[in-house]
Amino acid sequence: MKHMNEQNIAQQMQALGVQAKAASALMARASTANKNSALRALASLLRANVQILQSENAKDLDRAVAAGLAAPMVDRLKLDANAIETCAIGCEQLAAMPDVMGEIIGMKQQPSGIRVGQMRVPIGVFGMIYESRPNVTIEAASLSIKSGNASILRGGSEAIESNRALAGLVQQALRTSGLPLNAVQLVPSIDREAVGHLITMSQYVDVIIPRGGKGLIERISRDAKMPVIKHLDGNCHTYVDDPCDLEMAVRVADNAKTQKYSPCNASEGLLVARGVAARFLPLIGAIYAAKGVEMRCDGEAKAILNGLAGATLVDATEQDWYEEYLAPIIHIKVVSDVDDAIRHINHYSSHHTDAILTRDHMHAQTFLREVDSASVMVNTSTRFADGFEFGLGAEIGISTDKFHARGPVGIEGLSSLKYVVLGNGEVRS
Repeated sequence: MKHMNEQNIAQQMQALGVQAKAASALMARASTANKNSALRALASLLRANVQILQSENAKDLDRAVAAGLAAPMVDRLKLDANAIETCAIGCEQLAAMPDVMGEIIGMKQQPSGIRVGQMRVPIGVFGMIYESRPNVTIEAASLSIKSGNASILRGGSEAIESNRALAGLVQQALRTSGLPLNAVQLVPSIDREAVGHLITMSQYVDVIIPRGGKGLIERISRDAKMPVIKHLDGNCHTYVDDPCDLEMAVRVADNAKTQKYSPCNASEGLLVARGVAARFLPLIGAIYAAKGVEMRCDGEAKAILNGLAGATLVDATEQDWYEEYLAPIIHIKVVSDVDDAIRHINHYSSHHTDAILTRDHMHAQTFLREVDSASVMVNTSTRFADGFEFGLGAEIGISTDKFHARGPVGIEGLSSLKYVVLGNGEVRS
């Protein structure tokens, strides 16, 4: 029986691959008007079905709580009215953006007479494997539509009811806009065997994008038979420089950590220049203490924060400097200067997002140039490292790789460049 089940899943995944490949050819030549029509239709459907979506999401939440799912994972699973509206706005934002597919860049005349440039084209078919967050279904589907790709989406079993409801709306939007229904397909099986098949179907799937826990991403990176766009974790840092605007630094460092604990762009590390530590740390420490944030400190930071009312102070270990907590915990270290901060970040960070809060222009430029991360920021919260906030309409994920796509991956990250050559009868001598 188990063999039959595995055989059925293999056949099911094979069918999805064949259908996606056929749909990708149709999507590659779909008109901008049709793609934008589908996105606007999807936005309308999301707004018209808030109650139904929340009802389906409630089933997932109840099951997750009953199963003892960790609080950060339950938080990621929630599909409230604000999350649905953000998805709808993202669809509209994508529809309003230029269609970059087919554009030709860098066209140059060569001595032979030929002209050589590059054309931006869809990748073809991407597979998306993600956990918890059902809004990813809409982000992936909308980017797939706008970029002219086909996609196969495999959400986590904990969000299956939410994902099915959302995928149903995507199908409606595709149908009403004259686009192939198989342009966006949700894997119906919650069996883990489906993932194993998806990541080895290189004859159908051109790239895999995992979005979830470190264990999932490590498995996909190890076993996939096609390129992977990924980041393993988000050990992001906020560095408070000397000199800085103390009031601004407190406000931003608070937001970067406590606006929401579960996203990968929340700051997990706070680095403070020695010259401002005695003034800054008691201010931010009081806010963290009031919000129940545990502070794992080096000796110097702990000495400054000792005696702070309500504060939970813990001695940081070497492992803490590497940690992504996704929880009300932050590691705090006093550093000598901007160069010391950069050395720490480049050694311990996951190269996701790191920020400097400073009033020194040269320090800011040094930080931007030398910090080896996908997103590097000056005087703002790491929580902005997000495709929607970057004006990409949505994101398929964050990439900390250095090839092809880096940072939030939007439309251009789901495209490829091919060389195009224009001639007038030239022959090579």
